[in-house]
This record gives sequence, C-alpha cells and structure tokens, in this order.
Amino acid sequence: MPSPRKHVPPLPVRDGLNPTRLVLPHDPGSVARYATAVAYLLDRFPDDTDRLREKIAAEEVVTGEGTPVTAATPYAPRGFLYLYRDPPAAEPGVPALADVEVLHRDDDLLVVDKPHLVATTPRGRWVTQTVLTHLRVTLDLPDLVPAHRLDRPTAGVLVLTVRPQVRGAYQTVFQERRARKTYEAVAALPDDDAPPFPRTVSSRIVKRRGVVRAEEVPGEPNAESSIELVGSDEERGLGLYRLAPRTGKTHQLRLHMASLGLPILHDPFWPELRADGDDGVDDAGPPLQLLARSLEFDDPLTGAPRRFTSRRTLAEWPGCEEDGSQGPR
Repeated sequence: MPSPRKHVPPLPVRDGLNPTRLVLPHDPGSVARYATAVAYLLDRFPDDTDRLREKIAAEEVVTGEGTPVTAATPYAPRGFLYLYRDPPAAEPGVPALADVEVLHRDDDLLVVDKPHLVATTPRGRWVTQTVLTHLRVTLDLPDLVPAHRLDRPTAGVLVLTVRPQVRGAYQTVFQERRARKTYEAVAALPDDDAPPFPRTVSSRIVKRRGVVRAEEVPGEPNAESSIELVGSDEERGLGLYRLAPRTGKTHQLRLHMASLGLPILHDPFWPELRADGDDGVDDAGPPLQLLARSLEFDDPLTGAPRRFTSRRTLAEWPGCEEDGSQGPR
C-alpha cells in the first residue's frame, strides 16, 4: 500500500476543493467490528448517515483505486476512502477575498497579495471562502497548491504552485529555508533604556496540539528572528519594524516581538490571549498589524533570482515602505 503522502487521489478537485481522504483503521477492534466500508462510514459519521447514503448511491465515495464504494465493498484495513465533504452551511463570508491581488503569474507559479483575515487553505470555519478555493475556481487552476504557509491574520506575499510537476521543487525551497522573507509590523516604541536595534531573538518555540498559541520553552533554540526598527512615530508612541525570520516556527514573529515587550499591534494572542473562533482571532476587531512585505529565492528550476513584493500597507502605518520611511505620510 503506498504511503498517504504520495498517494494520488482518484477524484479530481471539484468546485475548488480536494476530496477528503479517510484511512481505514487497522487496529484489531476495528477489523473485528466492521465487515464493510459503508458500516465504518456510517458509524464514524452518525449525524450524516442520510447524506452519506446519497453520496454512495451517486458513486461519489470511492476506494483508493477509484472504485465506487457499494454496500458490499469489504472493509480494508489501512485502505483509503475518498469523498467530497459538503461545505459548512453557515460558512462566514469573507468580503476581503475580492481584494486578493495577483502579483505574478507564469506556467509554474502564481503569486498573490493576501489581505488580512483571509485563510490560505480550507480549515475550520472557512472552506470555500479561502484564497486557495477562490483562486482555483476564478482562475480555473484546479491543481493550484500553496508553496508555503501564511497565517490567516497576516497579509502579504503568498506563493502558490500551478502544476503538480513543479510543486515539490518549490515547496522544498521553503522547507529547506532557502527563501528569504521580510515582514513589516507596527508595535510600540521601545523604552529609552532598552537594548538598541537591530536585534536578533533566539528561543525554543513549541506548538502543542489543541493549544491555540505557540509558546517559548527552555531548551536549545529552534527559532531565530532578526528585528530592526525602521520608522518612529513619537506622537503615537509607535514604531515600524522590519522582521526577518531565519526559521519558520508557528507564531514565531509574533512571539518574538512579544518577548521583547513589544507585542504587534492588535495581536489577539499577546500580551494576553483574546481567543475567538478556530484560530483565536476576533474578526470584528482591527487586524493584526503584520505584513509579509517581500519574498525572494533562487528559482529551483532555472536558478534565476525571484523577488516578489507586497503592494499593501498596514492600517496603523499607511505610509510604510521598504526603504524604512520615518513615520506615516
């Protein structure tokens, strides 16, 4: 049986969404309990039995080999089942989706400027109202896949691959930290007696399952960020910071700024957790003032340098530019 990561789904993308893959458990209890794949499905999703029966009758549930599941399909431990899950009936609308701007497009890459509070991929409350689903449908690019992660609260440059044949090469650039990312953030100005900038912050960051925010723990550092103060607004007591992560841990930049006593403006996680929804973000409040300003790397296929720059601004610093402008204009 091929590994789940390498297995090619037998169902195509539909309405911008991948089919859901289920792996049939192989523990002795499950093997003894279920004689058929249908028995397992109906037991696992008791609230959706009527809809599941409709999908099975329509041959919309298939095995890993693409064979439609029937009442007689035997239970196959470690086997795959694929089906299309229905989007949430009450999925929140995301007006900012209309503001997703294409910065670059070629046969291999699509680069967009993501707004704040728009999810990159389907997750939790957002399925159809995400960058990936929206672009797959509106641009007719069913094989589109992100090359890296950009959290929902963060705006800015997002790189996606257009063709499956090049996906691995570009994703490896990010996995091996060969992409150079620059962010901008607005936070309070440091105290007069604080150590000078630029500064490098190193710590050990862990993200525990079921816990909304990451945390710093004792131990060997696994996260490093370079932080520079590039603009000052003395009247409001705010600064514009340029952040360059050298690693890619969850919530790294937000946590490192908070560890300096300079939490990013409107961060619902630091200094205090104000959780709301799947990712702890209150959409009713002002957005986190964090922007993925630029991203550059050497193209893994051609060797040519690639650089992409966001055209967005931060609401609390509307005149911010990469040259380190001293205050809003």
